[in-house]
Amino acid sequence: MADDAIERVRAWLLTRNPEVSAIGWDEDLIDSRLIDSLDFPQLLFLLEDLAGQELELTAENVTGFRTLRGIRDKVLAGVTGGVGHE
Repeated sequence: MADDAIERVRAWLLTRNPEVSAIGWDEDLIDSRLIDSLDFPQLLFLLEDLAGQELELTAENVTGFRTLRGIRDKVLAGVTGGVGHE
C-alpha cells in the first residue's frame, strides 16, 4: 500500500511539472521547485486522502514533507500499514 501511495504522490508531482521526467527519493521537492507554497496545501490534501486521515503538520515533522523518502518513511509510514523500501 505504501508503494502505491508514494507512486500516486510521484505521479501527482510529475503531472504538475511536465518538464521533469523523474524525481529521486532524496530530491528536495521545495528546493527543486517541484512544489511551492501554493502547491503545498494540495499536496497535504493528497497525502491526507492517501492516509485516510488528517495529518498533523508540526515544526518537528515538516521536514518529512520535503522528499519522497521523507513522505514515505515519516508522513505515511504510520498510516498506510508500514512502508516498502526500494
